Amino acid sequence: MPTVTFRDETATGKALAEFALPDLPEIITARELVRLRVREEVARHNAAPSARFDGLVRPADTTRRIDWELQADVAERAFRRNGFLLLVGDRQIEDLAETIDLRVDPVVSFIRLVALVGG
Repeated sequence: MPTVTFRDETATGKALAEFALPDLPEIITARELVRLRVREEVARHNAAPSARFDGLVRPADTTRRIDWELQADVAERAFRRNGFLLLVGDRQIEDLAETIDLRVDPVVSFIRLVALVGG
């Protein structure tokens, strides 16, 4: 079971943050991967709450315990609206149903996209 590195990057490829999760399934869908990432970051936040939430998508209220499933649903909607790109190795994932072989590509990059003003 591979260890996967989740990495947040800028559009130019500069790494902003990363963390690893061990023992993930070898074959997984993009949806499951996004949900696992969100579950982990919410668990870390709930274990040591703070006013700032460092995660894929920001919850409306960080003063209460965050529900990881609701947060994962928000992340799925953000993906479908092009709120972030998902790269596995050098390949862009375009559908949450896509299957990913983590034995081949154990680095998953998330690139948040910022809407242009007036665009």
